[in-house]
Amino acid sequence: MSLRLITVQLLLAISVANARNDPPPSADRTWSPPNLSNYESELAGRRFKSGEGSSRVSINPRKFYNLAELIDIAERNNPETRVAWERARQAAAAVGLSESAYYPFLVASAAAGYDRAFIPFPTLAVDPTKLPSLGAVSVTGGGSLVTEAQVYRGELSAKWLLLDFGERSAVVASAKERLMMANVGFNATHQKIVFQVTDRFYQLGTARQKVLVAQSSLEAAKTVEEAVQARVDSGLATKPELLQAQQQSAQSVFDVEATAGLESDARVALAESIGLLPTVPLNVADLGQRSTSEQTNGSVDELIARALSQRPDLVAKLANVHAKQNEIRRVRAEYYPKVAIDAHASMTELDVSIGGSKYFGDNKPTFGAFLTASVPIFDGFGRRHKMEMAEAEWRGAEHELAGARDSAVREVWKAYTDFKTALRKQDSAVKLVTASQNAFDAVLESYKNGLGTYPEIMSAQRNLASARSVNHDTQAAIFTTATGLALSTGDLARPSARPLRPSAVRPLQSSQPTVRPSEK
Repeated sequence: MSLRLITVQLLLAISVANARNDPPPSADRTWSPPNLSNYESELAGRRFKSGEGSSRVSINPRKFYNLAELIDIAERNNPETRVAWERARQAAAAVGLSESAYYPFLVASAAAGYDRAFIPFPTLAVDPTKLPSLGAVSVTGGGSLVTEAQVYRGELSAKWLLLDFGERSAVVASAKERLMMANVGFNATHQKIVFQVTDRFYQLGTARQKVLVAQSSLEAAKTVEEAVQARVDSGLATKPELLQAQQQSAQSVFDVEATAGLESDARVALAESIGLLPTVPLNVADLGQRSTSEQTNGSVDELIARALSQRPDLVAKLANVHAKQNEIRRVRAEYYPKVAIDAHASMTELDVSIGGSKYFGDNKPTFGAFLTASVPIFDGFGRRHKMEMAEAEWRGAEHELAGARDSAVREVWKAYTDFKTALRKQDSAVKLVTASQNAFDAVLESYKNGLGTYPEIMSAQRNLASARSVNHDTQAAIFTTATGLALSTGDLARPSARPLRPSAVRPLQSSQPTVRPSEK
């Protein structure tokens, strides 16, 4: 029987050893890992259907979506919000797991078995001539007494920790702080997505405007080319001037195609930030007027103070500090005794046969309860090292919070400065477009009347195209910097800023755990 078992185990070991669990054989070429085709087949079976990828929303191909609608779609559809949501749900479950330590631990077990054993049973020899001394009895050998037993047992055990000097409460408090970190991290994910959608929305709008600028430049180049052709026909211009005008027209055609490509890239980037595939037909509304007074109301000192009190990353850093403090409490509790109750109740049936006799036995209940206390005395200085590690992590968390506060101040200051700069550049950009347009019209008219030169009209044309492009960049910069300022202060997508539909993924409130494993 033992030889058969050894043979089976040997064959199993050989089959496992023959399985291919090898790394690439060399570093200079690719290779085909085992079962690669299985993975590729499974991946192919998970391809998106109907060209809409993993979108959770229905996109109307005939509707033009404005910025607010695109943000709403992104918050409900972007995979990052669902990942952050699941992390928050996991943190909420961790709180419940830590709180379970306050309850008794009950275990029910059952066992049934058969046991065969033997007891050496010697043969005793007695010499009558030596009686009554002990030397008259001697062991001359013998056999074995075989016993057989059938056991059936059911048991219920309970253990309840009564006193641990704050270790469980520290663990629960630390889990709640990690839940807070996950909750505000969820809100930070929403803020990041809102900023990305807003930024890329205005990038798309700017790309559209640059396409219009390029088309206007093409029209101006054609107008200049016609003017040069007219002067060549009149003998007032040279052939090189006409060739230069034709070259400028060709360059303008190229610029139109290049800006159209940039518009396509901006559209793909916007779809990506929303969580849609580029193949989804999405019509985006043109840039509209928007007020920025709400996001920029107050002085820079007020904005900094608001940022330091509500930014999700700072709240998460503060919660991390609290978690490290609770870890110190937990380690400190290990120095003190623990008091618990151990109890058990069971029913056992035992049937025994000795030397081939009939089975005999009985079944009786057994039970007991104990009040136990364990006091740590020496653990090789393990607790002291744990305390040193916990205190170092707490000090590191404090420094991270201080560094994050300094970074927040710098970010708010830069965002505020960028926004004010964009506002100041707005009036100048409008005046620059007006002046450039007037200059181009005047130079073109002078050239047609034979008073201007070709270099002058070409310079005026380039200046007009540059001024139009700068004007559109300035308009987009006002809105993007205002959104960046709102992001730096923590005002962007605040939980109380606007109500969301019940179907939307809701930001978690920071006062208490609000996600439960049953929520979907």
